[in-house]
Amino acid sequence: QVQLVESGGGTVQPGGSLRLSCVVSGISVRFNPMAWFRQAPGNERELVASITLSGDTNYVDSVKERFTISTDNTKNTVFLQMNSLKPDDTAVYYCNHVTIYYTWGQGTQVTVSS
Repeated sequence: QVQLVESGGGTVQPGGSLRLSCVVSGISVRFNPMAWFRQAPGNERELVASITLSGDTNYVDSVKERFTISTDNTKNTVFLQMNSLKPDDTAVYYCNHVTIYYTWGQGTQVTVSS
């Protein structure tokens, strides 16, 4: 059974930074393409960053140059470094496989507000 446990969210001022973590069990992040998603109130869940098996990364235009996705194979964890945060980044953030949507974790709330 695949489990995804996100953490690291919080409330920050515009321009601030946060580092999200997603501890994965049941599959190896070394052999699976992983992604971070987010869902803001009233909006559909959107993919914001993904990483391939070879380490190539992709980002939605709104977060390019600000967010960085990475993995630690020894800890089987996916990270999302978020810099220069904006109020529009406010959402619940989730991690999951890029295409096989395992049962979603509880997510971690990110609030960007002055």
